[in-house]
Amino acid sequence: MPITRPLAVLATVAALVSIAPAAAQAATTPSDTVSASETARVWGPYYAPGKRAKTVGSLVAVGEDHGDLPTADTVKITGKLYDWTRDRSTCGWAVFRITYKANGNNLPHKHRSIRDCSYRTAKPYSFTHPDVYQVELKVCAEGRAAKPSLNCLYAGTWKTLYLSK
Repeated sequence: MPITRPLAVLATVAALVSIAPAAAQAATTPSDTVSASETARVWGPYYAPGKRAKTVGSLVAVGEDHGDLPTADTVKITGKLYDWTRDRSTCGWAVFRITYKANGNNLPHKHRSIRDCSYRTAKPYSFTHPDVYQVELKVCAEGRAAKPSLNCLYAGTWKTLYLSK
């Protein structure tokens, strides 16, 4: 009998959990909800080759414009970067490629790089950018330098974190 009771309790809890999301959704009114473009989108973890660096974070896009060239008024990116190399001359890099709307509906891009050279200690970062069309990420681990190498920027594939629709 002692085993039967915990199973009955688990079945009751499972039934309540399956009902709770529907009840919560029914209880919210349109004024209580936040648009999907203004909620934080959690991303990651993403790793450098060989798992020598890692980054995780979230992205919030506010004020998406769905005109001829859709962009978000502002995108805020927050996260943490971890260097998992024991070598003090090697650092972890999180490189963001931000494509934004410029004059004449051009779509140039710029890189925003975060470097962490402290083994297993998280380096937090946060930044915003206006008129964003797309945000991509690449994680690298390479020698200590002022900026990421061309190999980091151009070899491998970018991970898309945000694309305005």
